[in-house]
Amino acid sequence: MKLWAGRFSKEADKKTNDFNSSIATDSRMFAEDIDGSIAHAEMLGAKNIISAADCKKIVTGLQAIKAEIISGALAIDADAEDIHTFIEATLTEHIGDAGKRLHTGRSRNDQVAVDIKLYLKKECDALSAQLEELITVLKNKARTYADTVMPGYTHLQRAQPITFGYHLSAYVEMFSRDIDRLTDAKRRMNLSPLGRGALAGTTYPIDRQMTAEALGFESFTKNTLDGVADRDFCMELASTLSIVMVHLSRFCEEIILWCSWEFKFVELDDAFSTGSSIMPQKKNPDIAELVRGKAGRVFGDLMGLLTVMKGLPLAYNKDMQEDKDAIFDAVDTVKLCLTAFIPMIDTMKALPENMRKAAAGGFINATDCADYLVSKGLAFRDAYKATGELVAICIEKGTTLEALPLEEYKKVCDLFDKGVYDAISLDNCVKRRGL
Repeated sequence: MKLWAGRFSKEADKKTNDFNSSIATDSRMFAEDIDGSIAHAEMLGAKNIISAADCKKIVTGLQAIKAEIISGALAIDADAEDIHTFIEATLTEHIGDAGKRLHTGRSRNDQVAVDIKLYLKKECDALSAQLEELITVLKNKARTYADTVMPGYTHLQRAQPITFGYHLSAYVEMFSRDIDRLTDAKRRMNLSPLGRGALAGTTYPIDRQMTAEALGFESFTKNTLDGVADRDFCMELASTLSIVMVHLSRFCEEIILWCSWEFKFVELDDAFSTGSSIMPQKKNPDIAELVRGKAGRVFGDLMGLLTVMKGLPLAYNKDMQEDKDAIFDAVDTVKLCLTAFIPMIDTMKALPENMRKAAAGGFINATDCADYLVSKGLAFRDAYKATGELVAICIEKGTTLEALPLEEYKKVCDLFDKGVYDAISLDNCVKRRGL
């Protein structure tokens, strides 16, 4: 039976039921729904809103249902309207009329809001743990390749010498900020909406702080309308996850480039590559490509949430049922990507000789050459011009700054001496920058 059946004279159309149902999406929150119901029931009992006997029956019954679902002894009914309806109906079947008292002073509006928050708080922790694992892998890799010189790029053009370890460390910073954003998102969702009812609270003498503390919330929402209508926390988490995917996608783009024969800076483990159905020589970075592609999916989840919420009047509207499909998909996608990405990075090997060879070309020590002239007293803009002339000479002669004879340097600027070769050494360029 539907929780709202009393007002209606006949059953809803089967197609309407199917369209209205959210059980396929929200069934994953069964544990959170039961935990929230237990906290609510214990509060009702403590405030003498229901009898101690009924409270005990409800709590014991809910605990049994949770254990049965976890063990597989109880299957969630796919035809139920939602997880809240299923659990309440199952409880009433198990313990009788006492189960009908559980919903006293509560609406599905505040019930679903607390379920989502409880669920997403756990997911924030799980995502942060995955990012911490990735950061640990990256730090280990960065130490391994701390002295491996490679070209740094701007505009995808060789720019200045860096080390591969330093390049990897840039992503450590990005993913560390992602963890900070997850922590902030969790902090802002850490207010319980339970007890806000449909939109205007309840006339029962409930204790909202009691239920908030029982469920691990810092406190409770202050405004009843906001308590049931707020989905900012879903949008904020989806935004944070979109930024995580931006960082993963940028990293994957570089890995895809580095794996190509045009770069050949890294080699992915065979376990994280695939081949071609027709070209036997191919070793494709498909994991990196899939992660890059799935970024668009998470961005779409964020846009879906923003679009659903942008025109809704207060308080709850059925449109908000769409929140769970979007935020759960975003969470699942990021977790899946990290699950594949972390071991791919952990087993990835750099090819230092190829990196060094690339660094030796492209005149990426030209800035250091100009800085050398500045150390001799020349204004930087003049030093810049002189070095540019030297690069043009090297290109014409098919050589490099390191191999250009000193007399060629002196033709451009008589401040040059043999010390310039130490100044433009790739290793010295990197060391002086403290990379």
